[in-house]
Amino acid sequence: MKHLQRFLKDEAATIELGEDLALALKAGDCVALSGDLGAGKSTFARALLRAIADDDALEVPSPTFTLVQNYDLRIPVAHFDLYRLADASELDELGFDEALSEGICLVEWPEKAEEALPAERITLAFTHEGDGRRLAISAPDAAFERISRSLAIRSFLSQNGYATARRRHLSGDASVRAYERVEAAGEPAKILMDAPRHRPGPILQDGKYYQQLAHLAEDVVPFVAISELLRGRGLAAPAIYARDLDNGILLIEDLGSEGILDPEGKPVAERYLESVRLLARLHAEPATREIAVGGGLVHRIPDFDRTAIKIETSLLIDWYLPWKRGEAASDSERKEYFAIWDQLIDVLESAEKNLLLRDFHSPNILWRPDRKGLDRVGVIDFQDAMIGPTAYDVASLVQDARVTIDQHLGARLLDGYLAERKALGPFDEAAFLRDWHLMSAQRNCKLAGIWVRLMQRDGKPGYMKHMPRTFAYLRHALDHEVLTPLRDWCIKAGILVPESAN
Repeated sequence: MKHLQRFLKDEAATIELGEDLALALKAGDCVALSGDLGAGKSTFARALLRAIADDDALEVPSPTFTLVQNYDLRIPVAHFDLYRLADASELDELGFDEALSEGICLVEWPEKAEEALPAERITLAFTHEGDGRRLAISAPDAAFERISRSLAIRSFLSQNGYATARRRHLSGDASVRAYERVEAAGEPAKILMDAPRHRPGPILQDGKYYQQLAHLAEDVVPFVAISELLRGRGLAAPAIYARDLDNGILLIEDLGSEGILDPEGKPVAERYLESVRLLARLHAEPATREIAVGGGLVHRIPDFDRTAIKIETSLLIDWYLPWKRGEAASDSERKEYFAIWDQLIDVLESAEKNLLLRDFHSPNILWRPDRKGLDRVGVIDFQDAMIGPTAYDVASLVQDARVTIDQHLGARLLDGYLAERKALGPFDEAAFLRDWHLMSAQRNCKLAGIWVRLMQRDGKPGYMKHMPRTFAYLRHALDHEVLTPLRDWCIKAGILVPESAN
């Protein structure tokens, strides 16, 4: 267990702490609130619940007589008051274990059931001190780290002129990044990016772990650099208002919440067409390799090289294939698979190359209807950008991993890109289309493995719903003659069913 103390000078400070800790908690956390009457437990609990609900008017009745009050929020919360508990065994009857398995348990008067509560719990002990309160926090290492991180973000905001800003959870993603909405009186809302430095994974080859081999960003420096590059080219990437590069905290512009899908989650053709036109404009300008980010730091955009391409395609054979077949690939299958990719990467030597944003699809594109032209397209989540085949981002958009793009719209998007490129200067359409199929195959081999990895390693099975779409896209990619060896290998390995068998 680790410990820290905070002095809360008044009720406002107690409310602020409750809101800050609401951003640090996750399902499975038991938070025990100790202290005398009037020490601030109820004020803290009310603030925490309202913050998780993002509702300042949420009714938070005392559970003194009901013993437990349940809240169906972003994270379910069960608020227990054990003052009237006759025996610790009654905690089972109140559904404590079930509540903890599904969400957060907030427990007042924990000493009434000390032996029945989890040993690995967060304890907040409130005591009166002068006109304020002294709070002692103790928590297991992982929870303590989350709490400390949230308090560090509050310090960052204070140091940059946002001491009393209102913080609310916005989103998380498949990575370690999380986002908050930050609101200060009299100013437009801003976004806080919480992106701690990536922790090294297991060594895979050449003394490097996956993130290094795939050239994934390990801190926020690439995000800052690519934002400056895109904004310098007149594109709508978030402005950065404050930054702590060492700790991975950025306060950035809020580009809005409207995306390129309709309310039913279907693609809006106009918005996709404008997005693909943005790519054409970006690709028609010379690539920039090095970007100064201040303080003597220069970010050099890495290449989407052979190592990166192959480590991503390895996800298909390392994660998807064993899940699909129930057995790992044989040595001969692995050797043949990577030999095919070596040949395909040789083909890409002649591909047109430029800035590759890497995840240019619906979750990372915002629509700004009050703007005009390309300024309507807001671009986010580009920290993993590389220099590579221009066809990659076009494949990422035309075959959106999160939403089905039917063949008619896909053809319109490709035609729109090709027309824009040809209007902007010399352009080899045949070579680009070859590379588009190749990059589509590479991306979908990667995604098939990622969905399984997210399910098996990270406990996130929801991404598996994208698997049928991923394979429909992959099958389309493999139609090109240059990919015949990969298509044949996938059929032989049992990953794809021959068309004649459908």
